[in-house]
Amino acid sequence: MSLAGAAAVFPVLAKAQDRMPSVGVLTGNVGGDPGAQMRVDAFQQGLADRGWIANQNYRLEVRWPGPNPARQQAEARELVATEPDVLFSTSTGTTRALRDATQKIPIVFVGLSDPVGTGLVANLARPTGNLTGFSLYEHSMSGKWLGLLKDMVPGLSHAALLFNPESSPYAQHYLQAAHRMEGRLGLKVTGASVYSGAEIAAVIETAARVGGGLVVLPDGGFVGPQSAMVIALLAQRRVPAIFAVRFYAVNGGLMSYGADLTEQFRDGAGYVDRVLRGADIRSLPVQFATRFELVINMKTANALGLSVPGRLLMDAELIE
Repeated sequence: MSLAGAAAVFPVLAKAQDRMPSVGVLTGNVGGDPGAQMRVDAFQQGLADRGWIANQNYRLEVRWPGPNPARQQAEARELVATEPDVLFSTSTGTTRALRDATQKIPIVFVGLSDPVGTGLVANLARPTGNLTGFSLYEHSMSGKWLGLLKDMVPGLSHAALLFNPESSPYAQHYLQAAHRMEGRLGLKVTGASVYSGAEIAAVIETAARVGGGLVVLPDGGFVGPQSAMVIALLAQRRVPAIFAVRFYAVNGGLMSYGADLTEQFRDGAGYVDRVLRGADIRSLPVQFATRFELVINMKTANALGLSVPGRLLMDAELIE
């Protein structure tokens, strides 16, 4: 009776008496993406801080299918076939792929944009399926990004929201929210749908020609591998841009505003730990980021001839 009760409370640990517990990770990034690798390392460290050491008391398998939906679906099926005890997902696309591949294995996600609006979760407080986790943004955030870009460049009259429809299936929601801010900000907003580096370059060229700016939406892994090219071309063509992730501003982008994505990976490790120790996935509420940071790269601002307003200087972390 006591052994049966212990197995009910800690099902994964009870199963671990026969085999080592396992965690499967499905990213929306390609291997070699430095920002993505840093975040996966933070996730692994978060587990280590809670006593889980890879290849000692649990197995860790990380898959890097990139932002392509077909590859994500194939990798999700293969990962599920290995029967991990818990799955960890890092984008909307990979979360959908894992959800479609299994309705039984617990899935913890991080970095999502509005999981209710995208149909992944019906109830934030009490998830009813096999997935829960941490979300970064609601779609109204596009208005905040546009407002900050306008503050940085007061004469700006045009701005484009850049996204890949495959890796950012939520982009149209951001665009709708942005259109509602046009009159208040005095900006004409357009959507820039891109599928390749060449198309990103064409959008930047257009922005340079019309004197516009860019909002690079949360990209689901699409922009990351091309970040060096994107940042260099923005600087060369003197196009102001704001990103959702700190990584880009630190590496030469003009500015970023968003939650600490790396911290969400550590938080995700906490949920994975709880599932491995027997928690029911449905008892873990979906949580939204509550702290956001503005990062301004002063070297880039100076190179663009921009004078950073005092109200932004007071609120921002400055990268010299």
